[in-house]
Amino acid sequence: MEHPYLFFVKIFEAIGLGHFAHTYTHVVYSWVLMAILIIGGALATKTISMIPGKTQNLFEVIVSGIEEFMVETAGEEARWLFPLAGTVFLYVFIGNLIGIIPGFFPPTANLNTTASVAIVVVVFTHVIGIKYHGAKYIKHFMGPVWWMSPLIFIIEIIGHLARILSLSFRLFGNMMGHEIVLAILFGLAGAFFAPLPIMALGIFVAFVQGFVFFLLSIIYFSGAMEHAH
Repeated sequence: MEHPYLFFVKIFEAIGLGHFAHTYTHVVYSWVLMAILIIGGALATKTISMIPGKTQNLFEVIVSGIEEFMVETAGEEARWLFPLAGTVFLYVFIGNLIGIIPGFFPPTANLNTTASVAIVVVVFTHVIGIKYHGAKYIKHFMGPVWWMSPLIFIIEIIGHLARILSLSFRLFGNMMGHEIVLAILFGLAGAFFAPLPIMALGIFVAFVQGFVFFLLSIIYFSGAMEHAH
């Protein structure tokens, strides 16, 4: 479900790529989201000084807050994971948030986008496990009782694959539901101000869903760093 008017889709239509834009709307707005993050990061680091201004203070509070939360949750060793986990949070949160802007479509309201982010998180979880434990990481999948290892291994594999489904469908379902409600209100009311309460609630939903995705990611990362029991 999309907003009645999608600004960047209209731009693609103007240059003869309307079919692509309508078929892959989530890709177009993923590019828009990446551009927002890249430009925002460039502007935030362009004028770094020892005496920070208001903008630098704002970004420092955001960055340090995310990093400190990670350390409190997963320990000091999680600090090196901050670039990935922080990027996941900002990507999901701002991806959710831009759907509130008329003419924008949240890429996180498409299952392809949420699944791709979930796959990155789950794959990197195992990269962390191998980095910390080497070949012994297999013990995370074998369980504490050797004679039950084949069964536990199958269950663990299913559980780790289920993480992808859990992360992707939770985020997709919530954001798509918000888009459907907005579209219905726009269609019924035919006015911009009618959906404002739902749009205001959408800011809260955008943050909560981004935070949940981020929190589960660092829990998975932390679990991979721990020794098998």
